Amino acid sequence: MKKLKGILFFSLALMMMIALLPGCGSGEKVVVYNWGDYIDPDVIDMFEEETGIEVVYEMYETNEAMYTKLKNSNNNYDVIIPSDYMIERLIKEGELEEINFKNVPNFEANIDKEYKNPAFDPENKYSVPYTWGTLGILYNTKKVKETPDSWGVFWNSKYKGRIIMMNSQRDAIGMALKYMGKSLNETDRGALDAAKNKLIEMTPLASGWYVDEVKDKMIGGEADLALVYAGDAVYCISQNKDLAYAIPKEGTNIFYDSMCIPKGAKNKENAEKFIDFMCRPDIQAKNAEYIGYSSPSTPARELMGDAGKDPTAYPDITKYDLEFFSALDDGTKEYYNKIWTEIRSSR
Repeated sequence: MKKLKGILFFSLALMMMIALLPGCGSGEKVVVYNWGDYIDPDVIDMFEEETGIEVVYEMYETNEAMYTKLKNSNNNYDVIIPSDYMIERLIKEGELEEINFKNVPNFEANIDKEYKNPAFDPENKYSVPYTWGTLGILYNTKKVKETPDSWGVFWNSKYKGRIIMMNSQRDAIGMALKYMGKSLNETDRGALDAAKNKLIEMTPLASGWYVDEVKDKMIGGEADLALVYAGDAVYCISQNKDLAYAIPKEGTNIFYDSMCIPKGAKNKENAEKFIDFMCRPDIQAKNAEYIGYSSPSTPARELMGDAGKDPTAYPDITKYDLEFFSALDDGTKEYYNKIWTEIRSSR
């Protein structure tokens, strides 16, 4: 009890000090909903200290999980960070607020031109780039002697029980489609059934299907191969020098994750302040170095030194067949959900 009393006393004193700080204790806040392990915690602290706005932070594992909660809960988020195809979907459904770019001057000043006006938001009304990256293969060079240049390595029985598949609908199905020579945005149901069957065929070889947990497992040598985003690969390689990253010859996904404001956000101006802060070169650099994902800002990359030139995070994209995911029509979405349920059941 003595220790508990000390903690309570310290917490009370800390709360009193915070309340006396400029801008604090005002009740101002911004509610941010982001992917797991996808921000430097120091960045949140810096924003709160500079603005006096409290950041209420929640996390999700996939775009689909974010979408479901956004649509079916009473949580009022001010900033979300979906991927390209999900942004396209949310725009079509009228689920995003237009951003007042007068409140986001760092967007124009610091975000590179090639990341502006993307196909999923051609007039750049609803989104501001956060990071970008590719989907590929993280592998242990001590166990996988040759660079895995094809998605087919996931079906190699040599690695049975040492393979990690990503527990993400579009990424897993998309990988199988690319291996079959199809588009990531395939709508033909025969091709989708074939992709489903390929993934069911691969299931006995996989040790598990994960998202965030894959990093610790690959770093710890619990698996030889994993389907991962390049940003996670950067982090894993920094922790285990036996790991490497490859983009397969069949091609893969290139993605943008962007900051958006959900329709009806209660703290829209605070959301725009947060988005502007995240576009500042020093913050972009600090955040990108921490999470490993690629920055859409040349001024930020210049601050990062060698990390801003890492070929895992910044590959020569002209060498590969890269596709964005696009939003699917309702019938096709329903069919993707159907085959994903069958794939999950097979596990």
